Amino acid sequence: MHPLVLGIDLLGTFVFALSGATLGVRRQFDLFGVLVISFAAAVSGGIVRDVLIGATPPAALSGWYYLAVSCLAGLIGFYRGDSVERLRNPVQLFDAIGLGLFAVTGAAKALASGLGPVGAMLLGMLTGIGGGIARDILAARIPVVLQSDLYAVAALAGAGVVVLGRELGLPTAPLLVLGAVLVIFLRLMALRHGWRLPVARAQGD
Repeated sequence: MHPLVLGIDLLGTFVFALSGATLGVRRQFDLFGVLVISFAAAVSGGIVRDVLIGATPPAALSGWYYLAVSCLAGLIGFYRGDSVERLRNPVQLFDAIGLGLFAVTGAAKALASGLGPVGAMLLGMLTGIGGGIARDILAARIPVVLQSDLYAVAALAGAGVVVLGRELGLPTAPLLVLGAVLVIFLRLMALRHGWRLPVARAQGD
């Protein structure tokens, strides 16, 4: 894996794990439970990505540093939960950052494996949303991606920046940064201003 992609991947691992730890503390999980939800939130999207492109064993399981980073974030969330909660909406904030970072690294790694543009965009989106889905399921709440806030669409947009830029021959590093910033911006603006997709309405009998 390219050093820049690996660095962004590890940063995404940390913030996603911290979002999981914060939610686990809110749900009053014990220490082991907090570490489990931290690890699941941090690596689920990346594991799915690696399995789908045939990069096995997945990096999150073959490299000790993913486990170490997620456990560090879990311990911070467990023992310094009060400090984390001083931030405004920490779970949503860390989730937005992780979503952006994983969406662009997922797309970049998919392209490097030889996947086409459409497949790389979809895999980037899947990498971004996977951790949030695992975290929410373990916390017994409806995954954010199934609700009306911009989530998967934001991840798809960020992955699209990387894919389109590579098709145009642009350098990878600024594309990763630009794509991640776009995802984070869209996600935070959706939370702040209520940007939503259309919601299904229940029909009467």
